Amino acid sequence: MSEINFEKTAVKVSMVSIIGNIILSVLKLLAGIIANSGAMISDAVHSASDVFSSIVVIIGVRLSAKKSDKEHPYGHERMECVAAIILAVVLLVTGLFIGEETIETLASGEINKLEVPGVLALIAAAVSIAVKESMFWYTRHYAKLLDSGAVMADAWHHRSDALSSIGALIGIAGARMGIPVLEPIASLVICVFILKAAYDIFKDAVDKMVDHSCGDETEEALRQCAMSQDGVKGVDLLHTRIFGNKIYVDIEIKMDGGKTLSEGHETAEKVHNEIERNFPKVKHIMVHVNPEED
Repeated sequence: MSEINFEKTAVKVSMVSIIGNIILSVLKLLAGIIANSGAMISDAVHSASDVFSSIVVIIGVRLSAKKSDKEHPYGHERMECVAAIILAVVLLVTGLFIGEETIETLASGEINKLEVPGVLALIAAAVSIAVKESMFWYTRHYAKLLDSGAVMADAWHHRSDALSSIGALIGIAGARMGIPVLEPIASLVICVFILKAAYDIFKDAVDKMVDHSCGDETEEALRQCAMSQDGVKGVDLLHTRIFGNKIYVDIEIKMDGGKTLSEGHETAEKVHNEIERNFPKVKHIMVHVNPEED
């Protein structure tokens, strides 16, 4: 996928997230106030905070899509990883906040003193779960399509909001049935899921930041692609590194030592072009030709 398509698609997905979160946060806030539900008001604030996450994604994507320049000859792809790390930290803080708030609620011993929320809060929580889960799958689809850690982090922000709404739904339902302790128990489980997602997103972004090599399967496919070109007798060396969501390749191919310089250059060009054609994520490849030993 070309950089311009990557940028436009990621920004489009983020704008959908921003608009959806603004509408949803307003509706949940109104429902929380009318139905006298503190859980729903907190959930509305959570949805509003996700707008910040989507803005970070847009900034990160726009920066990562910038062309190479004199100061950054290898491009700006790692800015997308920076955005993913920021969002992972935000997700971590969200999970810790939910966990701390839940523990304080349990320790206070005042669960049974809370007012019973109205049925409107129950309906709002159910709607929120459906909408946020739909937004999660929508954003996750494009995150995988673009291989974007930042967009995937934004998807998990939608999932964390859906999980938060599940906690609110359980708590509201429990309060209406006379079992208010259900909400903090559900919130603790949700906290664990959110913290796990934050860790996975952070680890993936850091791996891309430190020039992590491609997997063995990808490297073997690259090797076989080079070997399939006429004149290539073998592959002496193959190094790969992930730069943002792109791949850089250094490869040394072996050729008949009796070939001319022009023939060696032509074969190296074939290897270069075929790898770029078959592996869209490869942004740069350096091909070196070695003579085959007798």
